Amino acid sequence: MFKKKFMLSDKVLYIKDLGNCPPAYLNDPARRDFYEIVWLQNEDALHVPQHDFQTLKGDWIYLIPPYRVHQLNKAGKNGVLISFKQELLEGDLKEFLLDVFRMFNIQGEFSCLQVNEEGSNGLAAVLQLLKEEYSHDVINLIMMKAVLKVFLLKLIQLKEQHFTLQDINEKRVYEFMLLLEVNYKNKRTADFYASKLDISAKRLNQILKEKLDKTGVQLIHDRLILEAKRQIIHSENTIKEIGFNLHFKDQSYFSRFFKQHVGQTPQEFQNNVKEHVISHDNTLYT
Repeated sequence: MFKKKFMLSDKVLYIKDLGNCPPAYLNDPARRDFYEIVWLQNEDALHVPQHDFQTLKGDWIYLIPPYRVHQLNKAGKNGVLISFKQELLEGDLKEFLLDVFRMFNIQGEFSCLQVNEEGSNGLAAVLQLLKEEYSHDVINLIMMKAVLKVFLLKLIQLKEQHFTLQDINEKRVYEFMLLLEVNYKNKRTADFYASKLDISAKRLNQILKEKLDKTGVQLIHDRLILEAKRQIIHSENTIKEIGFNLHFKDQSYFSRFFKQHVGQTPQEFQNNVKEHVISHDNTLYT
């Protein structure tokens, strides 16, 4: 009997111990559509810890939004991977969906937090329920959605606790990033964000340079370029339509802006993506 081929596109949820995560998952093009929770348990962090209350080794949770693909083969093998599509959360309260969206998109690529023993124990209890539901031959989708929501709510709570341990300027960076995620298409000056944070644009830029080594305008431009790349790679829109979606006044201005930051025009970038897809048989292009 032939073993059924692994097809991530057939799933809305996928749970696997990191030590047994198959290459078929890591290389599946459909992976880009999933939110990923990577929970490393008693492992080294995948990045350099930035706060004095963090240690290198411990329980680290990485929250990776759709269209960003992390190299999980570089992660430790002790832990669990939880992947889910946004449609699994549809129909829930908008406030909850916004909290999830913010939690996964703090800095555009991924968000992470270190979890203490108490937090890990609380998450582990819910994870056990999630695994039990997932192991059934016929999954009760209503039950699965309910348990996943509890798990996400616990993560949101831990994320909020994480930021209470940081200094006021790190909280301002966090608040700036939340504002940026909502407003980057329309508001492209540091003055707007500074006014929302009740500080001067000069002070905001000082804080961002200290914490992220970039100014407000640089971060706004980074976010615009990230979205432009996402749409060029994954949408069916033309370059002109993408520029319009990002509120550029005309295609030539959008092309100049893109080339200034990427080193190639949107059309050149799109052509390179197509060549990459043909040669690598996937769309995981950065």
